[in-house]
Amino acid sequence: MWPVPQPSNLFPMSDTPVKQQSTAAFYGQSVASFAIAMAATGIGIYQLNADAWVRGFLAIAVLYLVTSAFTLAKVIRDRQEAGQIVSRVDQARLEKLLAEHDPFEKV
Repeated sequence: MWPVPQPSNLFPMSDTPVKQQSTAAFYGQSVASFAIAMAATGIGIYQLNADAWVRGFLAIAVLYLVTSAFTLAKVIRDRQEAGQIVSRVDQARLEKLLAEHDPFEKV
């Protein structure tokens, strides 16, 4: 009779995809870009030839826009990660089902 492969050989747990992280250079460029954009916007609002209340309104609007952008990015990331967790649970269930299945078992 043919040897029956063990489930651990069929679906090793080490084959789960590794979460890819960004490089240090990309992280540094992102932080620098954000800092330069915020500084340039702040200087532009400060140098604006308008009343103080107009400059204050623009500064608050920029801060509100930045915080809402961070919140939106976090919500999108959280939803994506939740979808990946559900997918991994479904994959684990399938692997367990396949591991427990014996194709040579008589019905």
